[in-house]
Amino acid sequence: MRALPHVLAAPKDGAAISHLCLRPERNTRKFVDEITLTKAQGIPGERWMTQPWIRTEAGDPHPGIQVCVIPKRVLDLVWSPDEDVLHPGDTFAVDLDMTEANLPEGQLLSVGTAVLRVSEVFNDGCVKWKARYGSDVYDWVRAPEHRKYRLRSILCSIEQDGVVRTGDVMRKIDQI
Repeated sequence: MRALPHVLAAPKDGAAISHLCLRPERNTRKFVDEITLTKAQGIPGERWMTQPWIRTEAGDPHPGIQVCVIPKRVLDLVWSPDEDVLHPGDTFAVDLDMTEANLPEGQLLSVGTAVLRVSEVFNDGCVKWKARYGSDVYDWVRAPEHRKYRLRSILCSIEQDGVVRTGDVMRKIDQI
């Protein structure tokens, strides 16, 4: 709870991507310098097309979960690359205010040459989050009063194909 004011003080716009992570298989992480985002196929090399955790009524992978962006300040609280704990698997981390007030559902975001749209799908963390980072962190990100802060991450659909590189800046945009 002491970290919440720091997390909520993140910049409102214009923050650099700190790392890029692919999840080619369950519990597998691959850090890369560049990823390609495609509206039709998500992220080549990712498991979204074959193993999504949520599907549409038609049985297709839900487009609202193509990209997962974790607040860098939350990631820094729970994970260190020097530790023997698996990275959460978010596509990238960015030091940006991810609250519903700052990034409402439908907000467009430019990053690299791609455009993302904040999804209506809420990420409240799964049991793996609890196992890896502990009950206190799990309860903190899932607390009903914290839902509006999106501490676990935002989920996005890809609205415009493009390439994202480590260090690219994510910005809010009004339209494509």
